[in-house]
Amino acid sequence: MELRNEFSVPVPVEEAWAVLTDLERVAPCMPGLELQEVAGDDYRGVVAVKVGPMVARYQGVASFQERDEAHHRAVIRAEGRESRGQGNAAATVTATLTPADGGTRVTLHTDLKITGKAAQFGRGVLADVSRRLLGEFVRALEADVLAAASGEERGEIAPASSGEPIDLLATAGSPVLKRIVPIAIAVAVVLWLLLRR
Repeated sequence: MELRNEFSVPVPVEEAWAVLTDLERVAPCMPGLELQEVAGDDYRGVVAVKVGPMVARYQGVASFQERDEAHHRAVIRAEGRESRGQGNAAATVTATLTPADGGTRVTLHTDLKITGKAAQFGRGVLADVSRRLLGEFVRALEADVLAAASGEERGEIAPASSGEPIDLLATAGSPVLKRIVPIAIAVAVVLWLLLRR
């Protein structure tokens, strides 16, 4: 499945590039992500995803496949496996930075492959979730980017998730509820018929 997202930050391209290609620096801004180790060019960590009462933890690795500073284009490959072996996730993210309105526009093209519980929601819901999570990421990132742009000494970035799993039902909101309500009604009708018998 392919997803496309955009966001803007109010700093020049060169500054945005320096921050966004520093994965150790931006990792705390990403909801649900815990960076555990940097080994050479590999960044290893855990992403926790909650679907209702169930929590899936994807242990994985990310690395740059391409980092073109002249054209401000980066390609990151990330792969993860659910810790109980019930699903996999793989993504290739291409980020392109361009000047826009005195700041920088970041365009993300994501080729996502996901199996297991999180895959049941389909493209529409996952696209909505990705937009909302990106919004949380940008809010956490802007505090750091703005501080760097104003020359302030960089402190600790406030984590976007505080180690909490990404709650897909809460994040997706009404699109998921629209899919769950008909199923819940059908289950209730079946149970009612069984009880009558």
